[in-house]
Amino acid sequence: MDPWRDIEAAIREAAGASFAIESRSGAGGGCINECYVVRGRGQAFFVKLNAPKRLSMFEAESAGLDEIARSNTVRVPRPLCHGTGAGASWLVLEHIELGRASGRGMEELGRRLAAMHRVTAAHVGWHRDNTIGATPQINTPCADWIRFWRERRLGFQLRLARENGYGGRLLTQGERLLERLPAFFSGHAPRPSLLHGDLWSGNAAFRRDATPVIFDPAVYYGDREADIAMTELFGGFSADFYRAYDEANARDPGYATRKELYNLYHVLNHLNLFGGGYRAQAERMIEELLAGT
Repeated sequence: MDPWRDIEAAIREAAGASFAIESRSGAGGGCINECYVVRGRGQAFFVKLNAPKRLSMFEAESAGLDEIARSNTVRVPRPLCHGTGAGASWLVLEHIELGRASGRGMEELGRRLAAMHRVTAAHVGWHRDNTIGATPQINTPCADWIRFWRERRLGFQLRLARENGYGGRLLTQGERLLERLPAFFSGHAPRPSLLHGDLWSGNAAFRRDATPVIFDPAVYYGDREADIAMTELFGGFSADFYRAYDEANARDPGYATRKELYNLYHVLNHLNLFGGGYRAQAERMIEELLAGT
């Protein structure tokens, strides 16, 4: 089944202008979705495709991009429309021509991310759930950040690990870590900041004029250090980025330990999505965290 006629019609209706797909080329987009750039009549759009049941994932991504856009801090691709039909669901975004990273661009990303993190809410979480990769991410609002991280982040991933057949020391030590979470937050009471939620280097880029762009969010409100921690998990962010961020919104004492706690969430998610060596990495991180409490 071919969804492209439906997508073309949806773009035409949402854009309020004549549009017809004249060319379609594959684009990098990770391992979750099929991604394309479509062009026609002087316009270009970025299109993500997945199975029909994934429409809610695209709806949440669109809402997350709108949430960041309203902050007027970091540039994001504007969502145009989403829908389902002909055997696929889709999300159509503004297409942004990208260039190469530079020291100037990294500095600007650090400053703008710090500004985004100064946008706050009354509670942690968000008004809707979304996904982290292909995994559900539960964002039910909560007044207590430690409880939120225990129940809706680490605890949720550990329950998924059990369902996926991972038991033994991973779960027993993981439960011990959940009990000890308050020890990591002595003197640290984070404001609920607007977070990208999945900020690794593959989800940040730069326009040709060095303007930073972030995309593929898993938005919620929480400790800003969770975003910064993930920038360190897989690398790719320069010293210019961290210096500019800290000049604008310095990290709190204790971040070096908490970043492992925050990145454990993503490592557990990778274990649940991809298996492999992530179990050993997760167990090692849990042991190191327990040893520090």
